[in-house]
Amino acid sequence: MKLLRNILLPIVPIYYGVTWLRNVLYDKGVFKSKSYDFPVICVGNLSVGGTGKTPMIEYLIRLLKDNYKLATLSRGYKRSTDGFQIANDMSSAETIGDEPYQFYSKFKGITVSVDANRQHGISKLQSLKNPDVILLDDAFQHRKVDAGFNILLTTYDKLYIDDITLPTGDLREPKSGAKRANVIVVTKCPKDITIEERSKLKHRLQPKSHQEVFFSTIDYSSTIYSNSDNVNLSGLKDENFTLVTGIANAIPLVNFLNDEGYNFEHINFKDHHIFTDADIEALNEKEIIVTTEKDFTKLGNKLIENKLYYLPIETKIFEHEKFNKILLAFCTKY
Repeated sequence: MKLLRNILLPIVPIYYGVTWLRNVLYDKGVFKSKSYDFPVICVGNLSVGGTGKTPMIEYLIRLLKDNYKLATLSRGYKRSTDGFQIANDMSSAETIGDEPYQFYSKFKGITVSVDANRQHGISKLQSLKNPDVILLDDAFQHRKVDAGFNILLTTYDKLYIDDITLPTGDLREPKSGAKRANVIVVTKCPKDITIEERSKLKHRLQPKSHQEVFFSTIDYSSTIYSNSDNVNLSGLKDENFTLVTGIANAIPLVNFLNDEGYNFEHINFKDHHIFTDADIEALNEKEIIVTTEKDFTKLGNKLIENKLYYLPIETKIFEHEKFNKILLAFCTKY
C-alpha cells in the first residue's frame, strides 16, 4: 500500500488543486452553502479516519443532552439502507451504520439520524423532530451545510500540518481548510502531556485569531461489558484473550493494553469492516474476545454468549471547563 501511494505521488497536485478550487468557490459564494437559525455543530477532520470523531460526538452528547433537544446526523457509512433514516428499535448497525447505532444504543432521549446529504438530513430533522441542536458527525468537507460551529480534530502523533493530500498523504483537502474551524482539538495525546509541549504544538498549528486549540486524551474504562455481564478489565491479567478491531487506528488501544501488561493476540480488520460468516465462525473458536464499542454493535448478537466483551472509551479534554463554556455559549446565542 505504501509503495502504491508513493507511485501515485504525481496525482497529489491534481487532487490538491481540485479540492482547493472547490473550497475557493464555496468561500466566494459561487457554490452555495445553507446556514441555519439554530445551533449546528460539526465534528470533522482534514485527514481520513482515526482522529476520534465518535468519542468527541459522545462528549458533546453528554455535555448537551440534559439541556437541549438533541439530534445527531451521520452519513451512515456502509449501511444497507439509503436516504434519510431515524434510528428506532428496529435499527441495527447494518441498517444505519455502526457509529450511529452506537449513539442510539448508548443515549436514550436523543434523535439519531443518518443521511449522506446533510442538508437534506437537517431539513428532515427540522420537520420531523425540530431539535434544538444538531451534531454533524464527519461533515467538515460537506460544504453545502454552513455549520455554525466547526470542531476540527487532528491526532497528536500525526498532525494535519505534517501531512499532504490524498492519494499519497491522508488529507482530504489542503491544510488551508483548517481556517474554517472554530476549535481545533489535538486528540489521543499522552495523559501526561505537559503544558510546555501543548504550547509548542499550538505554536506549530498556528491557529487563526478566531480559533482556540485544545488537547484531549483517551480514557479507557476499567470495566468491560458483554450483552449480559460486566467484569473488571484487570480480571484478564492472567488470561490470554483475543483483541478484535475494525477501526481506523487501533494503535492507541493496542499500546494501552501492552503498557498495562495484558497478554493477547490482535486480529485487525479494516475500518467499518462487515464481518462475514467465515469471520464469525473463526472468532467463535476463540475463548475470550475483547473488542471496541463500535465493533460490538456488529458482533454483539453473532458470537456465543459471554465470549465477547467491549471496552468503552471516553474523550477527556484538558481545560474542559473552557471548552465547555465555548460550546455552551454558542448554543445559547440562538
